[in-house]
Amino acid sequence: MAICVESGSLVGIKGIPVRVEVDLLRKLPSVVIVGLPSSSVRESTDRVRSALKSIGAEFPRQRVVVNLAPGDLPKSGTAFDLPIALGILAASGQVPADALRDTIFVGEVSLDGQLRPIRGALSLAMMARRLGAKQIVLPKACASEAAELDQIDVRVGSTLAEVVSFLRGTAKLPSPHIIRAQQKCTQPDLREVRGQFVPRRAMELAAAGGHNLIFVGPPGCGKTMLASRVPGILPQLSIEESLDITRIYSAAGLLPAGIGLIQNRPFRAPHHSISRAGLMGGAHLRPSELVLAHHGVLFLDEIAEFAPSVLEMLRVPLEQKQVTISRSRGSIQFPCNVSLIASANPCPCGFLGHPTRVCICGDAARARYRRRFSGPLMDRMDLKVWVQPVETKHLSNGEPGEPSACVRDRVEEARERQRERYRGLPWRCNAELQGDSIRQHCHATQSALDLLQTASEHQQLSARAWTRLLKVARTAADLEKSPTVEPNHIAEAASYRIPCLEDVAC
Repeated sequence: MAICVESGSLVGIKGIPVRVEVDLLRKLPSVVIVGLPSSSVRESTDRVRSALKSIGAEFPRQRVVVNLAPGDLPKSGTAFDLPIALGILAASGQVPADALRDTIFVGEVSLDGQLRPIRGALSLAMMARRLGAKQIVLPKACASEAAELDQIDVRVGSTLAEVVSFLRGTAKLPSPHIIRAQQKCTQPDLREVRGQFVPRRAMELAAAGGHNLIFVGPPGCGKTMLASRVPGILPQLSIEESLDITRIYSAAGLLPAGIGLIQNRPFRAPHHSISRAGLMGGAHLRPSELVLAHHGVLFLDEIAEFAPSVLEMLRVPLEQKQVTISRSRGSIQFPCNVSLIASANPCPCGFLGHPTRVCICGDAARARYRRRFSGPLMDRMDLKVWVQPVETKHLSNGEPGEPSACVRDRVEEARERQRERYRGLPWRCNAELQGDSIRQHCHATQSALDLLQTASEHQQLSARAWTRLLKVARTAADLEKSPTVEPNHIAEAASYRIPCLEDVAC
């Protein structure tokens, strides 16, 4: 009679239920695993054999047949070690089969019987809750990420022997500890930036509303320095956002052990040599850099150095807030609700528009440089800010700038107003507004709409740019605690669409 052990597999960032069926046949001793297992699953045979021997259990001298159902779903990873080991023990009568009911088991087993962490523990725990399972058993090293889930009993196992004792009723498995220690942001402080008042204000708007931002200016003016201080002013995560980010990093295998849920918004800054697969996703269907920046910031420093084909792939995800990866193994959707922040020089030499230096680029070089930016991609940038070189008086005798903590307090207040405004709606911040909801929830006065029309005609804005300008104005109103969008908010938002950038991105 076959023994069934409930387990799960990770597909993208989602947990999929898998039933591990184990049967013993009176044939020559061997182990057969069916159900589209990968090489990592087939290798579990040797790990399980050694682990059972290390805890004093007997490996059956029969043919062991393991079926991973459903059979048409490819299985990968090492999370099936524990359910296979328990299925073999139950099939051979070494643990009661009834004790396996209503419980999901996942975990990698070492040769000495230790339970090692797995990728996607939080996703598998959420799957168990969705299926209505009574409890789930996770390795101790990765159980803390699932500690705050409700409606599911999470149990922690350190060794295979502990889980066996639990099934025999001679011991109990503990619950994981909830870790709520504040995770400090180690990024540099905004007070170190002297001058640059307009770019600092643009950063505050971008953080408060989740908007896209690009800095354009000559080399050495502080574009990268400004962008590297964005994490210090980003708002705190909600519980739902923290669960989303933790699930992604756990599925990618990038979650540090023992931290519980991630509490800081991600800030990803890939190198300009990144490939399309690295930015969007590859054959392994794991979270890419764009997905790892979910609910946070994707920073592209020196965006002109990125391959144009890589940049153009960002256009649809920036609008839809998700990326779909289709490969021969299947099609997976990943969330990617990100704020894109970029920096660029205005020309190849970098001194186009410099107050004292002369640009040495010819017309042909500038034309080639312009072709690296497409109009549709630049149209998706809410804030386009020209960064001038810092005056010497600010460097030598200037007072330190406003610290990140003060700016972050204002950002938090603005985000709280947005959360209240969009309570019960599918949006969290102004940048996420879509369709008719933009005009409905921005609450712009008629005079503000008249000025918006004038600015749109003057700057020849597209319909997309019109809506983005209005959303930026809504964020400016939130920072000033204004219930309505006034003409001064429209004027400020329009000032952040610099015409010199349109010359570059034509």
